[in-house]
Amino acid sequence: MPKQESFDTTIKQERAILVGVITQDESEAKVREYLEELEFLVDTAGGVTEKIFTQKMTHTDRATFVGKGKLEEIQAYVRSEEIDLVVFDDELTPSQIRNIENELEVKILDRSNLILDIFASRAQTAQAKAQVELAQLQYLLPRLTRLWTHLERQKGGIGMRGPGESQIESDRRIIQTKISILKEKLKLIDKQNGTQRKNRGQLIRVALVGYTNVGKSTIMNMLSKSDVFAENKLFATLDTTVRKVVIDNLPFLLSDTVGFIRKLPVHLVECFKSTLDEVREADILMHVVDISHPNFEDQIRTVNETLKELGVADKKTITVFNKIDAWKSESGHDAEILSLDDFRNSWMGKHNSPAVFISALNKENLEELKQLVYEQAKAMHTVRYPYDNLLF
Repeated sequence: MPKQESFDTTIKQERAILVGVITQDESEAKVREYLEELEFLVDTAGGVTEKIFTQKMTHTDRATFVGKGKLEEIQAYVRSEEIDLVVFDDELTPSQIRNIENELEVKILDRSNLILDIFASRAQTAQAKAQVELAQLQYLLPRLTRLWTHLERQKGGIGMRGPGESQIESDRRIIQTKISILKEKLKLIDKQNGTQRKNRGQLIRVALVGYTNVGKSTIMNMLSKSDVFAENKLFATLDTTVRKVVIDNLPFLLSDTVGFIRKLPVHLVECFKSTLDEVREADILMHVVDISHPNFEDQIRTVNETLKELGVADKKTITVFNKIDAWKSESGHDAEILSLDDFRNSWMGKHNSPAVFISALNKENLEELKQLVYEQAKAMHTVRYPYDNLLF
């Protein structure tokens, strides 16, 4: 009997290297922080980072993003270590992608493309899928030429004149048609969602906002006793989830929204603005902050800037400092040194009033959070429905 062959069907992680440029506009520490976040994005997408390359330049190279010498160094490492893909921390132009691919001969991604890939894998509802597909097509449209470089190697002659150009034009028309169809589809979904929100208009609405991976979905599950997907990955939640929550005798609606991130692709911001209507129409915002993150202040700034762009910066906001169990001071001391009173009396508590410090994972200080949300929602409910004697 012939010996049967066995095959390994497990999907192997793609091995990646990251590339960033330190310009005069950003410090080395800031670029390192961006690259650490990019490494987390690669991990979320299912890859593994093998090495990080940086270069100090006054400005990025128009042809290859990095200098010739650095590109040769990257090329040598890619070939010797059999790297699968190279990820750049900033958005590359179509010509830069083409030039870099010609030199390195491996898959090239930029930050925008990587985030789009993660969003595509996370989208569950029809709305999220349509939004991601629209963003991907808008990103792809100006980059079509690089997909047809193989036609340049074909010789001319009868029947072979201009196939690449005609194919690109054909693809461009197909993509533009698809973009129009998706926009119309999203308009219809937005209209349906608007009707649903109007039907929920009698209840006070609270929206969870914050940087990606700060624990919004965990807090959502804890307050609403639901099972919204949550994990220690970037963009675990894409689809807006709304749940009815009752604290004491007060019912209100709680919504979980997509997390924010620095350098979010413009196409994604535009496409997901409809999803963020839940934030625009909310009465109260719960801004969740991962206090254990070494750069949580920058994350707060990013979220506040995004909220300002959405025109909701003046809404009533409760700052929820999460993950106090994992907090460490600049000196490296653990969180046990600080009590809840210490946190409340710190600059974090005083400059972000009203604020509350919790650990959603360990269910620490959740009663104070519930009481604070209850008080804010009750005050707003009393103003909106002054003659409602059933609740109070």
